[in-house]
Amino acid sequence: TTEHWTVNQTSKAVGLSERTLNHLKEKFVSQGLDSIIGPKLTGKSKRPVIFDGAFEAKLTQLACSEPPEGRTRWTVRLLADKLVELEIVEKISPMTVQRVLKKTNLSLT
Repeated sequence: TTEHWTVNQTSKAVGLSERTLNHLKEKFVSQGLDSIIGPKLTGKSKRPVIFDGAFEAKLTQLACSEPPEGRTRWTVRLLADKLVELEIVEKISPMTVQRVLKKTNLSLT
């Protein structure tokens, strides 16, 4: 006969807590194998990622460049408008520009 491992033995062998292993077992039984091995789908939007590393680099380069004539510095609204004008993106909100700049630890002040 085949000896079956206990949850405790299995959790130690795979480096997971017993609680996590039990959770995975329940999820497997109720939702299938893909639910535990596939990529996690969050509650966030299913839209494709537009603002990737290349976009962040272009935004950073723009934010570090000379501001428009008559301005002493870039604002998030000016950056958003310039990104659209340069056709780097089709559209972008100043709030998105702010989030990307914050993520890259770049301050406009």
